[in-house]
Amino acid sequence: MIIDIHGHYTTAPKALEDWRNRQIAGLKDASLTPKVSELSISDDDLRETIEQNQLRLMKERGADLTIFSPRASFMAHHIGDFNTSATWAAICNELCYRVAQLFPEHFIGAAMLPQSPGVDPKTCLPELEKCVKEYGFVGINLNPDPSGGHWTSPPLSDRHWYPIYEKMVELDIPAMIHVSTSCNSCFHTTGAHYINADTTAFMQCLTSDLFKDFPTLKFVIPHGGGAAPYHWGRYRGLAQELKKPLLEEHLLNNIFFDTCVYHQPGIDLLTHVIPLKNVLFASEMIGAVRGIDPTTGHYYDDTKRYIEAAKLTAEQRHLIYEGNARRVYPRLDAALKAQGR
Repeated sequence: MIIDIHGHYTTAPKALEDWRNRQIAGLKDASLTPKVSELSISDDDLRETIEQNQLRLMKERGADLTIFSPRASFMAHHIGDFNTSATWAAICNELCYRVAQLFPEHFIGAAMLPQSPGVDPKTCLPELEKCVKEYGFVGINLNPDPSGGHWTSPPLSDRHWYPIYEKMVELDIPAMIHVSTSCNSCFHTTGAHYINADTTAFMQCLTSDLFKDFPTLKFVIPHGGGAAPYHWGRYRGLAQELKKPLLEEHLLNNIFFDTCVYHQPGIDLLTHVIPLKNVLFASEMIGAVRGIDPTTGHYYDDTKRYIEAAKLTAEQRHLIYEGNARRVYPRLDAALKAQGR
């Protein structure tokens, strides 16, 4: 079985974006604020957007199941206040739940949180619990920088985040550490801000003893872990200078990387440097990089091709494609077993 742990609803019906634009306009003129009931998206609308896009490509490329969450760049936690984010997160999460209900063999949800700069993360817990307990979601996306590129929040090791971690441990779910749109012109959203955030999150964990407080906490750092695998010697050396344990002991029981790396040398490096028990298959399809690589004639984000071409055994590929996902996402494993898979 091939499980893609990193998918976003980037192809949602245009009515969703139109409603969001009205919500944003309402921040300046309250009379323009739409009601939630004014958003009308039918099951047929959802089927059309999924069948013609994500599901079509999954079948063409050979993926079986995608962990599906709201569009990351649309989370935009820096817009409005907590109430703005709470309403928007609830709408986006419900759409992903409906997709999973319509296509239960192919999609299962992960939740966007209603984060807002400077707001206590405890405010996210009701939406988190609803998504896990009522919707059957198997993970969350946690934005370490709700300010949108200005990094006004404490590091992930700070007690500020502990309410989220306590609930994650209680519910036995991992968090993908995933920022949203950058509103800082210094950082391109997908080319810089995303990769910077992946690297920053890894380093915040390296310099701390977070996992002593939460030994079962699990983070997935997407996009291949940012710069971490490429500069593994640097991080091993920094950990040594900081008198931390070896990285395998210090971080790799708790931190995992996905395969959203869009060329063969990158995947080869990832699977050579990082222990394979820490690598989970993902494509982020349909996402930031949608074109065809002129040197190969294939889509950049067809990451299964890279795994197939890598120097791996069948057993190692199984770990990346399925085994690690079932271990890191216990609720996913339980859901699959309930389906007889």
